[in-house]
Amino acid sequence: MSEIGIGIIGFGFMGRTHLEAYLRASESGISCEVREVFSLDDPSSASGGNVDTGASTPLDLLASEIRFSKEVDTLLACDDIDLVSICTPTDTHVDLAIKALEAGKHVLLEKPVALSCIEVERLQQSHDGSGLLCMPAMCMRFWPGWSWLRATVQDGSLGAVTSASFQRYGASPTWSQDFYLDEQRSGGALTDLHVHDADFIIATFGMPAEVSTCGTRSQLVTQYRYPDGPPTVMAEAAWYPDPGYPFQMKYRVGFEDSVADFDLSRQQAPLILYRGGETQEISIPDINGYDAEVRHILESVQRNESSIQPDLAEAVRVTRLLEAEARSLDEGRSISLSP
Repeated sequence: MSEIGIGIIGFGFMGRTHLEAYLRASESGISCEVREVFSLDDPSSASGGNVDTGASTPLDLLASEIRFSKEVDTLLACDDIDLVSICTPTDTHVDLAIKALEAGKHVLLEKPVALSCIEVERLQQSHDGSGLLCMPAMCMRFWPGWSWLRATVQDGSLGAVTSASFQRYGASPTWSQDFYLDEQRSGGALTDLHVHDADFIIATFGMPAEVSTCGTRSQLVTQYRYPDGPPTVMAEAAWYPDPGYPFQMKYRVGFEDSVADFDLSRQQAPLILYRGGETQEISIPDINGYDAEVRHILESVQRNESSIQPDLAEAVRVTRLLEAEARSLDEGRSISLSP
């Protein structure tokens, strides 16, 4: 395939994060070019988030020769665009993704795909048979140190997992508060933040038989029960009200005779393996999960592949899991996920 033309729908913090990832992909040798962005807001204004992705760097679209549009249909009608990133509020994802697929575009769709399985399934039905790729942007599948963990669990090289704990904390979003702080639209931290760990847990250990969640949609802890798997798997997530609270992303996974410990704040050695009384710093690639997921879909488009992972079936599964966790919160009891 010739150079992949890219459009970005939504140009806030995450849209800019995708742009930076595509630019770095091009610099790495992948034949791609961002040709147009859609935004209702001024594209020259910088926006910030809770992770440094380069997205806060001011950008002159005119100088970079990237077209700017205030009409989604205008962007989707462009013959020189093959792939679109959808980086808009969650409650717009499904309709925009369906429009993009109908326009013949591959789609990289920001998480969460939707707040309900019904909505994700509606997109899945529209996508089936299209011959196009539609990939949920579950960046933890690709995050260095996390991809290592998943591969290590699955190949059994450190033995069986005896415990697994995941933590993801940060300040409540100070950007797009009309969306993020409206739980009816964003789902709160349960859906917008915790989705990363919920998806990673399913991808690594499979669907649990039961979940038990306590707390609120802003600060929560979930226990995942696997009758034939690890004795304990848990995940904690929180949006704290103080805007100065730093973003934290961690895991601690016990194996038969070792412990893998990841802490994003340890910049020089985020992943450490404790084994046999010794400490080993695990070398991980110098790339973030946003870059890796973007390169994954670009390379899949280049190879003209007909499927990709993660896919919409996996988005349905993680949405089902999050719905069960929300029920557990609301009803104060464990929820079964048996087929």
